[in-house]
Amino acid sequence: MAEKSQKSVKIAPGALVCVESEIGGHITVGPRTVIHRKARIIVEAGPIVVGEGNLMEEQALIINAHSDNTTPDTEDPEPKTMIVGTNNVFEVGCYSQAMKMGDNNVIESKAYVGRNVILTSGCIIGACCSLNTFEVIPENTVIYGVDRLCQVQTGQPQPRHYSWIS
Repeated sequence: MAEKSQKSVKIAPGALVCVESEIGGHITVGPRTVIHRKARIIVEAGPIVVGEGNLMEEQALIINAHSDNTTPDTEDPEPKTMIVGTNNVFEVGCYSQAMKMGDNNVIESKAYVGRNVILTSGCIIGACCSLNTFEVIPENTVIYGVDRLCQVQTGQPQPRHYSWIS
């Protein structure tokens, strides 16, 4: 893995990280992951591991922040690692604190996913939706609208592959 000049940021060969992006802390970026300009990946409470083939669009914010009842001044027993699986899409202006995310998920524009939400695989969080509860979102669930309506997709979503990244 190639090293970026910031604190122990590890970028795998084949990943594309724009210099205008903001990444800092203990972060590992997998192959074929694309981090667009103005996307931010911030470590406050523990490392972040980003899997293969993820797409982080402009102004997406992925942050491993302290939980509401801890601050940087209080002692947290152990840093918790945020895990992002493979082939996930973080659309423009979304905000994710989800500590565990499976594969083939989409967080649409301006959506918010809180620290205590676990996204399994194949989930879509609709534009402008906000999830800030203690819950595990079942596989292939689509959450949309201001009332957070839920539906389960039939069949598996197709993984996104970017042929221009080898």
